[in-house]
Amino acid sequence: MKNAAALSRTPVTGPVAGGSRARRGVRPGERETAPADLSTRDRVTQLLLERGPTTAAQLGTALGLSPAAIRRHLDAMLADGDVVARDQTVRGSRGRGRPAKVFALTEAGRGRCGTHHYDNMATAALRWIARTGGTEAVAAFAAEQVSALETRCRAAMEDAGDAPLARAEALAGALTAEGYAANASTIASGGQLCQHHCPVAHVAAEFPQLCEAETEVISRLVGTHVQRLATIAHGDGVCTTHIPAQSGSTVTTVRTDR
Repeated sequence: MKNAAALSRTPVTGPVAGGSRARRGVRPGERETAPADLSTRDRVTQLLLERGPTTAAQLGTALGLSPAAIRRHLDAMLADGDVVARDQTVRGSRGRGRPAKVFALTEAGRGRCGTHHYDNMATAALRWIARTGGTEAVAAFAAEQVSALETRCRAAMEDAGDAPLARAEALAGALTAEGYAANASTIASGGQLCQHHCPVAHVAAEFPQLCEAETEVISRLVGTHVQRLATIAHGDGVCTTHIPAQSGSTVTTVRTDR
């Protein structure tokens, strides 16, 4: 939710960067890739950006590709360092056989989505603010950066009602419209708001005040205390915020990423 306009200057909505060899940023010595392959790889990248770690089968189903075709693209992305593969986390009892592999974007893969431009300048500016004004000045700057986004999200949530989980669902839709690839879902202990994209992850890694300001905004918008469980800035695959269940509330499954 950090203010991408002020810190990134690079829009994150619309097609993923990569429609041509020059836009994709092919590294020296990297093999040539056909335009059709680039288009499919861009779609794979966009899905991983929106959904976070995903299995090859899920990617193939979403894109209408055969297992062999999606595996070919994933193997190429693995070789280029754009994705990593790891065993899928299975909660509860698991059947026989090895767990499925999930694929997630690496830092380089996220960089191909047009993110992290101007990071060095933004980091230098915040370091200067910290030196001249202290950590309080950095926190004040972070709060100001998210204030305009808070106003826009609040306006988009006018008809969401007062229930925190319903407001989280509406907030996820508002954040997705802003380019944050967000979704909300319910779990046994309440709800979760997940953001699969952070335009200033590199900056927030050094200045956690940006994440703290964002968490405060989420709390105000959903109308209850929330807890940040994970952030992209700290190396997690997704920014995850827990919304505790309210006493007497009925938990139902709600997803906003479909």
